[in-house]
Amino acid sequence: MNTSGTSGRPGRAGGEGHGAPPAARGRLLAGRYRLVRELGRGGMGTVWRARDETLRREVAVKEVSVPFGLPEEDVTRLHARLEREARAAGRIEHPGVAEVFDVVRQDGRPWIVMELVRGITLQDVLEADGPLEPERAASIGAQVLSALRAAHGAGVLHRDVKPANVLLALDGRVVLTDFGSSLVEGGEELTDAGEVVGSPEYLAPERALEAEPGPASDLWALGVLLFASVEGRTPFRRETALATLGAAVDDALPAPGRAGPLRPVIEGLLRKHPDDRLSAAEAERLLRRVAGGSRARGGGAAAVPGAREVR
Repeated sequence: MNTSGTSGRPGRAGGEGHGAPPAARGRLLAGRYRLVRELGRGGMGTVWRARDETLRREVAVKEVSVPFGLPEEDVTRLHARLEREARAAGRIEHPGVAEVFDVVRQDGRPWIVMELVRGITLQDVLEADGPLEPERAASIGAQVLSALRAAHGAGVLHRDVKPANVLLALDGRVVLTDFGSSLVEGGEELTDAGEVVGSPEYLAPERALEAEPGPASDLWALGVLLFASVEGRTPFRRETALATLGAAVDDALPAPGRAGPLRPVIEGLLRKHPDDRLSAAEAERLLRRVAGGSRARGGGAAAVPGAREVR
């Protein structure tokens, strides 16, 4: 599970996920959605494969995991965060964002019902196979950026773009997941002052300095994702989260050695000041140009060996 979201990672590439606990498997939510199998679990929540018995289709259902003894105020905040995720994703109409079908309440807590996307996370691919070729990374990055542009156009900042939240679907799509950390234009901030939202290795300098985030902050995170995809590591990772944030603010970007034609895009997205970064439109244009080299040779982002169902 990531730092502040609710998506789970069932395990390595090709795994079948966790088996549902006997008491949960078969449970019916809101008289309609029957839990079939657990797909992923983490500190913040669980994602299930479920059956919509009204429309007779497979769906994904996300619930919040509430630690025993958690103060009621924090429980309320966790529930609000899940509902915010549903509202944020529900505002975005794009094939790179899983469609939200419903939000139901059962036992006093919310459950999100959404499109079941079959595939594997980019994080699992990197851990199983190592760094990507620049052209494949560019193809994935262009599709993530297209989804981000749709989100930004709908007034939504993702705030936790990273490989664990990018799903390579069997149908060829690249899907941006986990809007649990997102900020919706005009919406309430659900974190305390000074609380870090997102993953430190992917946090933009302005966010590390607690400045107001904007679309350029998501573009920085995409730049880190691209760097990690071709180099096999993030550029500013240090021994502690605080040191990592400090490096993002103060340290020069290490020269990417494997990026090839992707290097100008990475460097353009990882400029310290948000106003100096590549625009989303220019970055997407450059990414698609780099990705075009892989299609000419028969490569691409769609190959997903050992994929499984996950959201």
